[in-house]
Parts: sequence; C-alpha cells; structure tokens
Amino acid sequence: MKVGVIDYDAGNLASVSTALRFLGADFIVSPDHRELDRCDRLIFPGVGEAFHAMHVLRERSLDTLLQRYAASGRPLLGICIGCQLVLDHSEERDTDCLGIIPGRVLLFPERKGLKVPHMGWNSIRFCGDTHPLFSGIPDGTSFYFVHSYYPQVDRALTIAECDYGETFSAAFARDNIAAMQFHPEKSGPFGLRLLKNFLSWNPGGAEHV
Repeated sequence: MKVGVIDYDAGNLASVSTALRFLGADFIVSPDHRELDRCDRLIFPGVGEAFHAMHVLRERSLDTLLQRYAASGRPLLGICIGCQLVLDHSEERDTDCLGIIPGRVLLFPERKGLKVPHMGWNSIRFCGDTHPLFSGIPDGTSFYFVHSYYPQVDRALTIAECDYGETFSAAFARDNIAAMQFHPEKSGPFGLRLLKNFLSWNPGGAEHV
C-alpha cells in the first residue's frame, strides 16, 4: 500500500514524513498530481494561508486531483490547512476552496483572555459513535493546534469538537474523506495512533458516512 503526501509548498512535510517513517509506512512526498493519483491513500497536510495555498494547488493541477481522488472512494486525510481547504470557502482573503465537503472557514473572534492564533494543546470530545480513526484514543485526549481560522461544518459530519471561545469542528468525516484541524503528527503517541489508524482505515466499514 502506497501513501501519497501532497507537496504544495505549504510546509509541515518534514514532521508528517517523520511520523510516517516511524510507523513504517511506504510513502512518497510529491507535487506531481500524476504520481499522487497512483497512490492508495493520500495525506493533505500543510500550514499557511488559504489564498496562496489554493493558488499553488491550481497551478499544479492538485485541486482537480483532490476532487477526483475524493470521488474515487480512496482514503483521504486533510490536516490543518488541508482540513480547511477541503471545504467550500475561507474568510482568509475571501478564498474559494475545493468544495469537497460542505462548510466554511471562519476567523476566531477576539475574546478577552484568548489569543489568536489558537496555539498549543487542547482537548477534543467525540461526537456520536467513535470514528474508526479514533480507535484506541480516549475521548478528551489533547492534540496540538496552530490556527487562526476554524472549520464550521454540519454537526452530522463532525466526529470531534474542540472549544476555544467558539465550539468548532476539530475533526470531520464523510465517506472516504476525513479532516483534522489539529496536527496528529505533532501530538505524541495518540497522534501517531490516529495516523496508524488512517493507514489501515477501510472507509467502507466506517460508521460515519
């Protein structure tokens, strides 16, 4: 099984690669949509700014790759900015995103005592039945976040929530697509467990579809 990691100049590739190497995964990191399309599952990581990220995705035909891949039924995991870009629209520079999952990306409002970006460890709580990607991970586990914008997704698709002034979708899933606003690759043993679960995830057997 070959795992593809999408390179679109959005950073965070080294930590994702280190985690996958630790897990013994057979993976490639590539900006080539043809090479990535031959992979059995994709990881769409990244940090940075939505408008620039979408520009690079379109320039490299990675936008159409992601939309086609999502429709193919093969597992796809978005992380951080990758989580946001699978939605319809981001308030960050009024950016139209990929439109794979219905939802919007909103800027955290200014609230007394809360700094933006939301940075550091924060706990999540599962929504409904535990999704297969959270197998072996306790409800209330803390993961590492770094973001100024947050996903607003229908609760029926939300598999975990987090509170930071606002309650937001920390993770959501539909069919073969899952996305995490936090960084599993920077979240210690439970983050590695999540990535390991993704490597063996059979979306046809998932309950959240």
